[in-house]
Amino acid sequence: MSLLITGSIGIDNVTTPFGQVTDVIGGSAVYFSRAAAHFSKVRLVGVVGDDFPQKFERVFKHKNIDIAGLERRVGSKTFRWSGSYDPTMNEATTTSVDLNVLAESAPTIPNQYADSRIVFLAATHPTLQMELVAQVKKPLLVVADTRDLWIRNYQNELLASLKKIDGLVLNDLEARLLVNTVNLVDCLNKIRRLLRPSGPRMVVLKKGEHGCLAAYGSQFFPMPAFPSAKVVDPTGAGDSFAGGLLGYLARKPRFGEADFKRAVMAGTIMASFTIEGFSTAGLDRASATKITSRTRVFERMLRI
Repeated sequence: MSLLITGSIGIDNVTTPFGQVTDVIGGSAVYFSRAAAHFSKVRLVGVVGDDFPQKFERVFKHKNIDIAGLERRVGSKTFRWSGSYDPTMNEATTTSVDLNVLAESAPTIPNQYADSRIVFLAATHPTLQMELVAQVKKPLLVVADTRDLWIRNYQNELLASLKKIDGLVLNDLEARLLVNTVNLVDCLNKIRRLLRPSGPRMVVLKKGEHGCLAAYGSQFFPMPAFPSAKVVDPTGAGDSFAGGLLGYLARKPRFGEADFKRAVMAGTIMASFTIEGFSTAGLDRASATKITSRTRVFERMLRI
């Protein structure tokens, strides 16, 4: 099935205990599309300024990534983010952010993308997310991400938007904030009830190095993170997870709970590649053979 991602494309400066990089490509649409492309074709919608380096376009040169929806806006500047991680690398501290082009009008979804069946709305203002998905005719599955900024300052708009989507991906801290509940199982159940009743009500609560807690309909299950001895930079891991998750589902003509569990595992595997390098370096080293091998290792770890 056709898969559409609409999200940010930016230029990052990142500092971790393992080093520092400046002016590298980042953004939710970048990590999502690169991860999803290993499983299915991806339609990318995003906007950059005319300062976006030509060399970064090599990131999108993949047979499964369609960039007809990538807009280079003349006279505007590309989104920029700088952040650092403490030794645990569980949370990023933003040191500076320049919204630039993201503070302007949203990109337009091309007409040829209007028939997309699966849509991922990366974290942005919930009203903007709804404006974007309204440009898609009859999506089968709409999944969104969110952030504490939108939960704290635009909760009414966010709650209204959740009634129009089928799935939500967020971290454990955001989940607790959204439903004002400490216990994550209780959080999961409360968030499910906020989503569109007619949809599969897919929820994933990300817990960093501790994996995730996921729900499909009334069923839920935990999934550990893939154990990696080489954690260099967690930036983009959550978006890579979402890319693997929906990329896996997009190659299915129909899917149910068992497929969703496999999809969560696929997302977990793609995130494990992302954290092994700065920017997209970890994903650059991923291949079909390596993904299959790592998946088999993970399956053996999970088997009792």
